[in-house]
Amino acid sequence: MSRPTTRRRTARSVAAERSSPSDGQIHGAIVPPTGGVRRALRVPAEITVYFWAIKGLSTAMGESTSDYLVHTIHPVPAVLLGFAGFLIALVLQFSMRRYLAWTYWFAVVMVGVFGTMAADVLHVGLGVPYFASATLYGVALAAVFVTWQASEKTLSIHSIDRFRREAFYWAAVVATFALGTAAGDLTAYTFHLGYFYSIVLFAAVITIPAVGFWRFGWNAIFTFWFAYVVTRPLGASCADWMGKPVSLGGLGFGQGRVSLVMTVLIVCLVTYLAVTRKDVPDDREVTNRPQREASPAPGSAGLAVRVLLWLLLLVAAMVVFFAAGYLLGPHFVSHVL
Repeated sequence: MSRPTTRRRTARSVAAERSSPSDGQIHGAIVPPTGGVRRALRVPAEITVYFWAIKGLSTAMGESTSDYLVHTIHPVPAVLLGFAGFLIALVLQFSMRRYLAWTYWFAVVMVGVFGTMAADVLHVGLGVPYFASATLYGVALAAVFVTWQASEKTLSIHSIDRFRREAFYWAAVVATFALGTAAGDLTAYTFHLGYFYSIVLFAAVITIPAVGFWRFGWNAIFTFWFAYVVTRPLGASCADWMGKPVSLGGLGFGQGRVSLVMTVLIVCLVTYLAVTRKDVPDDREVTNRPQREASPAPGSAGLAVRVLLWLLLLVAAMVVFFAAGYLLGPHFVSHVL
């Protein structure tokens, strides 16, 4: 008598399993699948041509906007304004539960603007040579990557689904923008290549990760961050070439006009992504992807927060120091250093 009952129960359970939503999908939401935890990504899940186009435009826009603000209004209010926009953008981005095109790219743009200011502070405000500032930001980026890898066991952007990993991500982004700005100025001014030949140089360099990934199967994480760093000096060199006066090797369009054109192009592309969701895969595709990311190390959340806070404190200290040096004169800077 028990066997028919067992069969009926089995049939019911099978029917229930077939009629219930698939694992990880309930009304289109991503929920923890069997055997692991799946959270919504907080950065673009699909790295498409639109991603690289907006990234390049944001670097050019950040360079031109920073130069325009610093030379149009008083440098100290300009830097403080850029720092305020930078903090507001990060607060908005961290308040999101999942990736949203508008908040993410707003944060990238503000990092571009303030990253340029932060890099220029060391040279213009403190007199640090471009080679030294590029080295400093390179060491800072390496430190972020080493700490991130040790804590989370991966540098993949496809694993950024929680606060601590996003904190590492934005710390790396800030460092890449500052490093790229210093590197672009290093080639243009210190190495006397000028803006146009700097564009040629970095355009050649950025083909290395592209060809390595597509033709030789290089590691995707390495090639992504390689290209991500190089887009900064490439975009900044393009902005300087278009915006700087002819006497300085530019085309003379003006930093304000270049910034405005870049901003319009960014808004158009981000609007397209927000409407079409081309950079957001289907929930079923995300859920069915294999769990390849390693589990984070215990206590890594506090470590990520500390890294981000120390980075923000360092940036804030640079802003205050630059403001004091500008107001009190160069003797203040030379005396402190």
